[in-house]
Amino acid sequence: MEVDEENGGIQFTVRVIPRSSRTEIVGEHDGAVKVKISSPPVDGAANAELIKLFAKKLGVPRSAIGIVSGETSRTKLLRIAGVTAEQIRNLLD
Repeated sequence: MEVDEENGGIQFTVRVIPRSSRTEIVGEHDGAVKVKISSPPVDGAANAELIKLFAKKLGVPRSAIGIVSGETSRTKLLRIAGVTAEQIRNLLD
């Protein structure tokens, strides 16, 4: 998985599977963090749940997390301020 560190934050790719039975980080797949989301991809509900999940797991405010690209796609580029690449890799272990 490729994680870019810059300006006190990180950027990485996330692959989202909406309408799953549970919201959880599954692991790594094709260089992206694979995440199951229980919300449907309607009116930004899945994106909001994705941000909430990473905020809780990393202990950062939701405002520190942004979707750089792919807001309407299953493959998204996330930017999280105030965390390191090591913290993301620890979530996957």
